[in-house]
Amino acid sequence: MRHQRLRRKLGVKSQHRRALLRNLVKALVLRKRIRTTLAKAKEASAFADKMLTLAKRGDLHARRLLIAELGCKNSAASMIKDIAPHFKERQGGYTRVLRLMPRPGDNSQMALLEFTAIIAAPEKPKTAKPKKAKTPAKPEAETAKTEAPKSKKTSAAAEQVEKTAEDKKDAEKKGGFLGSLRKFLKGDE
Repeated sequence: MRHQRLRRKLGVKSQHRRALLRNLVKALVLRKRIRTTLAKAKEASAFADKMLTLAKRGDLHARRLLIAELGCKNSAASMIKDIAPHFKERQGGYTRVLRLMPRPGDNSQMALLEFTAIIAAPEKPKTAKPKKAKTPAKPEAETAKTEAPKSKKTSAAAEQVEKTAEDKKDAEKKGGFLGSLRKFLKGDE
């Protein structure tokens, strides 16, 4: 029996659970709000509150403990520099779990995990795609258009007929198994 066992196992081994919670908290620090299952959100909320308590201390030892727990220098630095100042006066309750509608696939209860203070999510930088320069029209094509548009249509049709005839000849010339099979089926051999 699980008497006085407070934490959820989440159906995974302990190393997997630790990595899962790390990744959820890192995503929470990065995005300021994440959507996950209710059980994972409750566990990640408790873990994030502990990490934020460390981040509020802000000294070197707390920074090193954060890096050890989260496994990421950037997330630890972001927690100390960006998130912890919002909770300077608060003594706990840094995150909240809001229930959402069940997931359509397996009807699992979903939840939204977010910080209680309003923290602006980082804006995604708009990457300007380089515009392709318009290629100037070739003078040969312009002269062909102006000289004889009717002959171009007929010549294009004639070229297509020639290409298809050449393709048929090339297919007949090809050796190997398929070439011999074609000859056999045509009755040449």
